[in-house]
Amino acid sequence: MSTNLRDCVDCDTSFDPRSHAKLRAGGRINQCADCSSESTVKYLGLTAGDGKQAGITVLKFDTASDREEYRQMWWVNSGMGVGKSCQLGRQKPTPNVRFRTVTQSTATNHKGRA
Repeated sequence: MSTNLRDCVDCDTSFDPRSHAKLRAGGRINQCADCSSESTVKYLGLTAGDGKQAGITVLKFDTASDREEYRQMWWVNSGMGVGKSCQLGRQKPTPNVRFRTVTQSTATNHKGRA
């Protein structure tokens, strides 16, 4: 049993902020899983490249469904789940979703050079 219990600000019950139910529910740290409601959409981090070089892009979406649709398209088209095999046979079209680029890094090698 965890000794790091908190009291919920809404219903005054004690809860563990590291429990699976609380982590799944999201929301504010001082609310139990029952009172929590996640209103923010998590960022989506994408990588591109292979071997010693890789670029990272972090995207922000307006809705969770837009984020999930883009994530599924990226997963299929990038070949992330199948190693280095070619993906030309099962490409998904890019969804018509709105997003903003939060940050991105260019591909650099292990010496920090492009």
